[in-house]
This record gives sequence, structure tokens and C-alpha cells, in this order.
Amino acid sequence: MSAVHLQQIRKTFAGTEVLKGVDIGVADHEFLVFVGPSGCGKSTLLRTIAGLERVDSGRVQIGDEDVTDLEPSQRGVAMVFQSYALYPHMSVHENIAFGLRMLKLPNDEIERRVRRAADILQIGQLLERRPRALSGGQRQRVAIGRAIVREPKVFLFDEPLSNLDAALRVQMRLELIKLHKQLNATMIYVTHDQTEAMTMADRIVVLNHGKVEQIGSPLELYRQPCNRFVAGFIGSPKMNFIDVPVLSVDARSLSVELPGGASLALPFDARAITAGGTLTLGIRPEHLMEEGGAEAEGALIGEVMVIEHLGGETLLHLRLPDDRTVQLKGSGESKAAEGQRIAAGFNVRHVHLFADDGRALQSTRPVAETAAA
Repeated sequence: MSAVHLQQIRKTFAGTEVLKGVDIGVADHEFLVFVGPSGCGKSTLLRTIAGLERVDSGRVQIGDEDVTDLEPSQRGVAMVFQSYALYPHMSVHENIAFGLRMLKLPNDEIERRVRRAADILQIGQLLERRPRALSGGQRQRVAIGRAIVREPKVFLFDEPLSNLDAALRVQMRLELIKLHKQLNATMIYVTHDQTEAMTMADRIVVLNHGKVEQIGSPLELYRQPCNRFVAGFIGSPKMNFIDVPVLSVDARSLSVELPGGASLALPFDARAITAGGTLTLGIRPEHLMEEGGAEAEGALIGEVMVIEHLGGETLLHLRLPDDRTVQLKGSGESKAAEGQRIAAGFNVRHVHLFADDGRALQSTRPVAETAAA
């Protein structure tokens, strides 16, 4: 078994608590990704699993074993770092085999494991090269191969693709997804790039200031963020946020005033909301329609300030009547021009509402409709 359980993990550096009672369960063979802004504690949390950081309190369990007080070498984990950390004077073969030689495994067993890792990563033709003769992607494969040969219970990745260029990052993401399926291993991956998280993870853990904000599948976090922080962190470009006055409230809906004065009825649980207050309306750029459309239930009227032509899509920056700005992701065939006035339509099912404390209000739409959104 290679499931991982973190129970009330706390860690303090120089009087600053960087992990504040973290509880996470990682299923056997799951690909779990930690995401969050710089300084949120994601790398520290990964290092506590590896045993490179000692927890102040809490419990780390791998499989059926409590490993909280075990040394890194006794935990059955292998870690791939942001820096490749290859020995420059050794060949690829020697780099991959080095850890196994330290364990004093038989030579034939070392050779079997190295060849297997090389076949999986398709670097068999590189085994006699030195790291200086390799590209960045090839060096990263060698670093991953060094982890594979240890045949660990759990693979840990600490931002392993951040040193690669954009095109190579996409390629390596696909390679890691295939590797996970091929090895059927438990993998825990740290990144600040939410696109990596969305494309690779079975589940995502969103961290902020040392605390877990939300855990769920990529689509769950995208469609049903539990608060404004998660809503703004997941998705690219990020969600548009607009403060809107509450005009009226009843048991299963409320009415808000959009910039420009139009009112909009929204199907949300408003039992804790009072008329006259303010909520934050969230709408993603891809859910705004440049042409409005007959199916649109609401619209944001704005002037086109900046146009970003990205080939297959166009990103429009609109200035609303109250001088706030929103982004609209439209077709690559967009005919919009700077200074043009646009009614950016949207459907109510794509709207999110957040209270003053950042928590998301619950929709009162039927479950089938919400899931379809």
C-alpha cells in the first residue's frame, strides 16, 4: 500500500507558522498536486513527507506505517527536485545507478533497474553521455530515472518542470501523465502553475498561508470553488470579480445591480444575506460572450481597452461604466476594435457569488443544471 495520510501537520520557522494543522489523505496510486502562491507552504509540506523537514507536531503515515520519526531513506519515497542535481563527472548510467550502489545492491539488479528506467523514459541511447551533453528535458528524464530505479512507494516532485521552456513543459507534462499510468504509482506533485495542476492531477490541494483551502478534482475546483481565493487561483485567465449591491432577497434567490444599473436575479441561497449589502460576483472570461447572444441572461456593458490576439482565441479587456475592468475570452476570429462598446453576455449558471468573508454562496439551481454548467 502506498497511500499517504497527513494528520494535523504543523511547522514553524523562526517564529512563523508555515503549516497550520494540515490534514490530507492521498489515495493509493493517486496523482495529487499541491498548488498555491509562493510562500503558501506547499514545498515545505512535500519535504515533511520526504522526511527532509521534521514536523513540530502531527503525523505522517505511508501505507500502514507511521513514518513521522523515520529518516528519509527509511520512508520508501523518492523525490525529484526543481534542480536536476546530476553529478557532472558521471555518465547518465552512473547517475541513475548511484543511489543503488550506495545501497550495495548486486550489480545485475542495478543493471536491470537502470535498463528498465531507461526504457520507460526512452533514454537508453543516452546512458553513456555526461549531463553537459544533454538538453534540459533529457536531464529531467535522468533525474526522474534516478527516482524510478529506487522502486519507491511514493514519488515526490517539487516543481520539476519550472526550469524548462514552455514547449518542453507541455511535452514533459504528457510524459509524466504517461509515466504515472505506466508505473501505477502514488505521486505527489508541487507546482505554482495551476495549468500543470489542472492537466495532470487526479485531485488538487489548494494551499494558502499554510492552510488547505479546498481539495477536489480539477473540474470540481473550476466549477465549484469554495471561496474567492480558490476561484481566483484556478483558471487562466483568472476569474473576473465585480462588487455588486444586493437589491432584494428571498428564500431561494436574490437580485443584484450590475455596473451600469441593470438588475439581475440570481438563484443562490440568500438566507444569510440582507438587501442593501454588497456581494462579489465572479464570472470567468471564457463565460462572457462577445456577441451577447439570445441565450444570454445578463450582460456587462464595457468599452474595449486592449485586444490580445492569441491565434485561436482573442482576449478582450473591457472597461465597465464604473471604470473597473473585466476580461473576455473570445474567438480567434473576433472583429472587436479598441474603443468599441460591447455588451458581454453571460448565462446565470456560470455566475459565482462570494460573501464579504470570501466564502462562496451555494446555488439553488437543480443539481443536474449545476453539473451541466
